[in-house]
Amino acid sequence: MRGVLVTGASRGIGRAVAHAFAARGDRVAVHYASSRAGAEETLAALPGEGHLLVDGDLGDPTAVRRIAETADAGLGGVDVLVNNAAVATAETNAHHPAEASYDDWQQVWRRMVDVNLLGAANLSHCVARRLIARGAPGRIVHIGSRGAFRGEPDHPAYGASKAALHALGQSLAVALAPHGISVTSVAPGFTATDRVAERITGPSGPALRAQSPFGRVGTPEEVAAAVLYLASPEATWASGTVLDLNGASHLRL
Repeated sequence: MRGVLVTGASRGIGRAVAHAFAARGDRVAVHYASSRAGAEETLAALPGEGHLLVDGDLGDPTAVRRIAETADAGLGGVDVLVNNAAVATAETNAHHPAEASYDDWQQVWRRMVDVNLLGAANLSHCVARRLIARGAPGRIVHIGSRGAFRGEPDHPAYGASKAALHALGQSLAVALAPHGISVTSVAPGFTATDRVAERITGPSGPALRAQSPFGRVGTPEEVAAAVLYLASPEATWASGTVLDLNGASHLRL
């Protein structure tokens, strides 16, 4: 039984990841930033015991330290960290360079980098230092994105932050391997979460499904299954990898 901290677990991929670990008998800290109701729904649906809620804005370094301390104390130690939380792409934060004002451009970049990259980096540091102090092996899994490789023209800050997250994971993999800590990343393609349900069922649905030769989009449970494997003892030798999970919708060399 391990202690697992999943950020952004109030819905979507984070909720599926939290449930997958709990179903295997692990204790899970369900993190949320603003959606307490959603996080409570996640928590209530988790099988097993010993789970808890942890709140905090990952864009705030002080809050990140508190998140790590609270999860560590509540779980009796964090053995697995899943950096899932992110400022996702939306119409409200689109910032195509040919259309966005400079002020809007600055605002979106700052927020996405603060949460998607620096929040994950800071939390990884806090968790890793505690693992090292305990002399315990651990796992850190980043949830990146296909957009890091194929580009995000309407949301370049998102694509850049996810590419940097992948690079962070590889650097940490080398740095933390001597301490028995494996660090990996998953790069999902378009995934059917509640947040994007209208895009899938609406006029854009056929085009989204056609991105993959399978004729569909991914599911949160498929991402969760990949995270479970990468966090397992059997996947230690995969440390440093970035696992594409996009149904062959984007292939890279």
